[in-house]
Amino acid sequence: MPAIIPVRFTYAARDLWFDPAGTGAQEGDHVICVTERGQEFGLATGDAREVIDEELAETIGHAQLRDVLRIATDDDLARAEELERRGEEALPAFRRHVAESGLDMKPVGVEYLFDGDKAVCYFAAEERVDFRQLVRDLAREFHVRIDMRQIGVREEAAIVGGYGHCGQELCCRRFAMGFDPVSIRMAKEQDLPLNSTKISGACGRLMCCLRYEFEAYRDFKGRAPKRNAVIDTPLGKGKIIEYDTPKEQIVLRLESGKQIRVALADMTASEAAHKKSEELGCPCRPDTVTREVLDRLESPDVQMALAELDRKMGVTAEPEVDASDLFVDTRRKRRRASGGAEAQGEKGRGAAELSAAGADEAPTRRRRKRRPGDGGAGNAAAPAASAKADAGSQPGTRRRRHHQAGEGAADAGAQGSGAGSGSGSGAQPVKRTRRPGDRGGQTAAEKGTQPRGMQPSRRKRGAQASGSGAGQQGGEQGGQRPAPKHMQGDETAPKARRRRRRGGRGKGGAGSEGGAGGGE
Repeated sequence: MPAIIPVRFTYAARDLWFDPAGTGAQEGDHVICVTERGQEFGLATGDAREVIDEELAETIGHAQLRDVLRIATDDDLARAEELERRGEEALPAFRRHVAESGLDMKPVGVEYLFDGDKAVCYFAAEERVDFRQLVRDLAREFHVRIDMRQIGVREEAAIVGGYGHCGQELCCRRFAMGFDPVSIRMAKEQDLPLNSTKISGACGRLMCCLRYEFEAYRDFKGRAPKRNAVIDTPLGKGKIIEYDTPKEQIVLRLESGKQIRVALADMTASEAAHKKSEELGCPCRPDTVTREVLDRLESPDVQMALAELDRKMGVTAEPEVDASDLFVDTRRKRRRASGGAEAQGEKGRGAAELSAAGADEAPTRRRRKRRPGDGGAGNAAAPAASAKADAGSQPGTRRRRHHQAGEGAADAGAQGSGAGSGSGSGAQPVKRTRRPGDRGGQTAAEKGTQPRGMQPSRRKRGAQASGSGAGQQGGEQGGQRPAPKHMQGDETAPKARRRRRRGGRGKGGAGSEGGAGGGE
């Protein structure tokens, strides 16, 4: 069997096989090889090995297996670096001549062979280009033989290099295994988005990596149930919504909406599936997921669903639940009451009993609306006095007591009027609202007048004037101070009438006419 060693060259699309010829070259050694173009400098990418004749013929075809001259020495490495530098310096001149000639081509690179008497110019073009005049200009410029070679966009990307969408170096640059055809069907089979920017490489063509997993995807889909197929499970019917080809799993959506992942190897085929495959002459696809498969899944939702299913089927008994775990005692704990709190509670209970007992006996009284000027006093003094006495006797809630102007005079007048009239009717002490600046009612008491806004109305003053004489007599006999002068009135004094203004301006002047007629 012949022995071969793979060697990679800078501007070659793939590794080439050579005969080691007893040089002892190993992987990673730089070697000098003989090609159809002459001597070239390359890198051994593998160790020497023996291959069968069929594999050799399939790889190199009818070409002749050439020899490796020697392993590169230090002088060879220095010469290779010098030739690489000359090639980089010749590329701008190559681009300049292409621009001057106006040819539709894209210069890619210039390579000097190892013997130094020949330069190969690489360019990319969509169509054939007539570059005969360009070759003359380049030979005159570089003073060597010129060889023009047209390459494709894939080979251009392999020569230039770069990085792909995955962040790794381009496959054509890293692997250099050749350019196999790639079709759009490979992208569809792998469920990739048919977006040209996502499935195209740096060269603008479909990415080479699409063919790497194409066979694996096609084999998995040939064995797995089709998408949207209905699968029988212990938890009900399930529908296939997604494939996970690298793990060979399928994603099922159950009737309850839960999603589970099941390995294809764990699924089984029913008798109906076997019968259908025999009739159609196609491979049998599994369509059932057993209970053992679901028990092995590490999903809390699936385990709870299986436990609920067992309880419904009577496989497991209903768990006994303690009532104390479901119902919580909501009664509030009693607090130890202090002495003041107990006294206050007894007082409140006594007031409530008294109010309940007196509610039946005491007649209901309407609350009188307070008017400005009446001093908050009512017409009848007896009901007010009785109500005040009842309120004083009952231990009810405390109410705020307002200051009263002329409290002693009001009490004397009330006693005198009660003694003189004999009918039990008298005037209530006038209530007033405390205002800023009156010093708690002392100012009004000193002046002997009521504050502003608290004086009784004319009707009240007339009623008080009628009993003023009797009040003065009763006050003198009882040794009390007489009522103030503003509380004394003349019975014969005519009541002042309130002047009312009638008429006025209205719509259409009707009010003004009525007012004039009344005046006449």
